[in-house]
Amino acid sequence: MRRLKLGVVGLGQRGFSLLKYELLDMAEYEIVAVCDDYEDRIEAAQQLCNEKGHFPTGFSNPYDLMHPEIIDCVFIATPWLTHIELSIEALKRHIPVAMEVGGAYDIHELWKLVEVQQETQTPFMFMENCCYGRLELLALNMVEQGVLGELVHLSGGYLHDLRDEISEGYHRRHYRIDEYQKRNAENYPTHEIGPIAKILGINRGNRFVTISSQASKSVGLHDYIVRHGTDEKIKDARSLSFNQADVVVTTLKCANGELVTIKLDTTLPRYYSRGLYVQGTKGLINEENQSVFLEEDTTLRDHFTWKEQFNNLERYYERYEHPIWKNYLTQGVRKGHDGMDYLVFKAFADALINDEPMPIDVYDAATWMAITTLSEQSISLGGQVLPFPDFTLGKWTKR
Repeated sequence: MRRLKLGVVGLGQRGFSLLKYELLDMAEYEIVAVCDDYEDRIEAAQQLCNEKGHFPTGFSNPYDLMHPEIIDCVFIATPWLTHIELSIEALKRHIPVAMEVGGAYDIHELWKLVEVQQETQTPFMFMENCCYGRLELLALNMVEQGVLGELVHLSGGYLHDLRDEISEGYHRRHYRIDEYQKRNAENYPTHEIGPIAKILGINRGNRFVTISSQASKSVGLHDYIVRHGTDEKIKDARSLSFNQADVVVTTLKCANGELVTIKLDTTLPRYYSRGLYVQGTKGLINEENQSVFLEEDTTLRDHFTWKEQFNNLERYYERYEHPIWKNYLTQGVRKGHDGMDYLVFKAFADALINDEPMPIDVYDAATWMAITTLSEQSISLGGQVLPFPDFTLGKWTKR
C-alpha cells in the first residue's frame, strides 16, 4: 500500500495529540515534516515521532515545507486565524490539504478558499471528526433508510466547559483566550453542524438560506478567574475582560424547509455533550437522554413515561448501525475522541490514495465555517436574520 508523506503544521494541543494517538500508528502515513512557531514543540514532536520509527524534518516556517518534493499532503492544525490562508497556499502549490476545524473570520476568505480549490482541483478535506461519531452515523443511516420519516427539526451544540483551557491560555500558549476577548460569535460550530449538514444533504440537494444568532451576557469566565485567582496558571488572565457570550444560540432555515438550531456553551459549569437531536414525521433521536423514539415502537403511555426508555440506543445500534461503525467495531476502535479521529484521517487517506472525492469537501468547509462570521454579524445587529451565501453557486441543486 502506498504511504502518504504527511507534513503536520501546528504542534499545539490538537496537532501533538493527533500525532501521539493516531497518525504515528496509521499505516497510511509517514510523518516526514513537522512545523510550529515554538522550537520546544518541534523537538518534542520529533522525539515522539522517532520513538515510533518516523524521522521528520522540523520547520518553523510552514511555507518552507509546502513543496511536493518534501510532502504528499499537509495537515493544518494551527490557530483558527491561519487555517484558511495556509490551506490556500498549499492548494496553490498543488499539495492536498487536510484542514483542522474552526470558524471563519471573513466571508471573503471562504470564497477565496473555494475558488482556489476549484481552480487548482487539488484535493481538500475538512477534518470534522464528529461526522464520524457513532451516534451521528447511526442518525444518518436511520434517516437515509427513512426510519425517522421526513425531517423537520434538528439541533446540536458545542457544549463543553472550557473555562480552564481558556483562562490558562497564556500559560498553555493557546489561542482561544484571545478569541474570547475580542470576538462574540458562534465560534466553534462545526462539531454539531457538520453531522447535521450531512444528515440534511446540505450542498447536495439542500442548503442553508438564512441565519440569525442571539448571545447572552459574558460573565462565566470572569467569575471562574476570580474564584481561582490564586492559581498561577491563570495569573495573566486576572486583569482581562471578555467579549464572548457564555451562550450563543443560532437558528438556520433550509431550502427544503427544515429548521436547525445550534448552541455554543463553553464558559459555564456543565457536562460535555454535542446535543444531537434529529426529529422527523415518524420519530426522533435525542443524544441528551441517549434514546430513539419511534412512533411504530411506542404506545400512548410511552409519551408520558419516556424516562423508562432513556438509554435505549443499543437496540437501535443492533438494527441500524452504520456500515462504517459495523466494520470499525470488528477491527477494534482506536483512541482519540471515541474513535472518531482515526476514522476521519482514514477517510482522507483512502480518498487521496484511491483518487476519490473527499467526503467532506471545500463547499462543506466554507458553509460550516461561515456560521462563525455570519453569527458575529447577526449578534452585532441584535439578532438580525441574514441571507446565507451559496458557495456552490447553484450547484447544490444537482450535486
